[in-house]
Amino acid sequence: MKVRKFLAATSHEVLRKVKDELGADAVILSNKQVPGGIEIMALAGKDISSLTSDTPPEATAAAPAAKTAAAPRQKPAAEKKQAPSVLKQPEPAPAMADIQSANILQEIHAMRQLLEEQLITMGWSNFSQRDPGGMKVLRTLLSAGFSPLLSRHLLEKLPTDRDFEQSLKKTIALLTLNLRTTAGDEIIEQGGIYALIGPTGVGKTTTTAKLAARAVIRHGADKVALLTTDSYRIGGHEQLRIYGKLLGISVRSIKDIDDLQLMLHELRGKHMVLIDTVGMSQRDQMLAEQIIMLSQCGTEIKHLLLLNATSSGDTLEEVISAYQQYGIHGCIITKVDEAASLGVALDAVIRRKLVLHYVTNGQKVPEDLHEANSRYLLHRIFKPSTENSPFSLQDPEFAMIMAGNYADRAVARQQTRLEASHDQ
Repeated sequence: MKVRKFLAATSHEVLRKVKDELGADAVILSNKQVPGGIEIMALAGKDISSLTSDTPPEATAAAPAAKTAAAPRQKPAAEKKQAPSVLKQPEPAPAMADIQSANILQEIHAMRQLLEEQLITMGWSNFSQRDPGGMKVLRTLLSAGFSPLLSRHLLEKLPTDRDFEQSLKKTIALLTLNLRTTAGDEIIEQGGIYALIGPTGVGKTTTTAKLAARAVIRHGADKVALLTTDSYRIGGHEQLRIYGKLLGISVRSIKDIDDLQLMLHELRGKHMVLIDTVGMSQRDQMLAEQIIMLSQCGTEIKHLLLLNATSSGDTLEEVISAYQQYGIHGCIITKVDEAASLGVALDAVIRRKLVLHYVTNGQKVPEDLHEANSRYLLHRIFKPSTENSPFSLQDPEFAMIMAGNYADRAVARQQTRLEASHDQ
């Protein structure tokens, strides 16, 4: 085995040197800070594999000699005629060298994992000192509710000599560019058949009434129709019927796909038909049945997905995944007035490349329905706040958590490499 020494100014550079010269399966034996930067002692993966060979070198060398020494001996004729022995030969005990090699290999892997965690922590500390502006931008994005995935991606797009104010402006410009919104009141102008879909309690019935009110104001009550599939929720149909009566629109209930086909045929002359659907969990098996009914009725129905601004990022991700497989024309973010920040919801919209049509911020019909404006929404997110949240991280806490996140990702990658090599 030959231990190699590597030296570079930063941990990233020295790790890259190790990988280039010894390969991705190299084992790091030690690391330390030296006047010229960071020094790493490493060992090639092929040298480690020699520790786990089945036969010790001494045994391999001794085997031919033993065989040669035994060759000249000839059995007497009397021995050749003897019956073969029926005694069972004892199985050889595991070689002590194999056990020691396995223990050494296990200790080396554990040591490598520990050293990688230390290097990553050092790398994060170096990044914080080398690029304080970049770290401040990252903190701002995470505090606003954006995911680490999107935040890291945005950080990679910024110049290396990052001034915080300029970097934040660049970040907002990138977010504005990637937040897809429509020009004006596109849905009301174009018309068509729209089904409002989403989980229970997201505000589908109230939002349906708000859209209907806008359409009535623009095109007249005789050009708008309301349908509902909500026959499960107590008072759900009655609530929409009250809104319809106030707007001068009749509300019709749908039971199955045949009923839907008949209704849409009768309403084919309307400028806009809005369908209020049953609210159900994204994990409910009946969700697929409802979407299939809307998709196979023979008439194009565009799906508008409603997203609750107060939901967590994981919940929104799960909701979008459940509905996106059936096609989403656009989305509406609801309950904006109840959310501490819009960052979580906008992050989901940006990453999943959805088109945002409206946001809602109350129960008033139709006043509390607003056209989505990317510049205004992002300006509102990054507006400075003087409130001290119990969930805000102090500088030492933030550094520890981010270093831990990077370490977890590195350990996961290492575990994947070990499992892959074990399978081979």
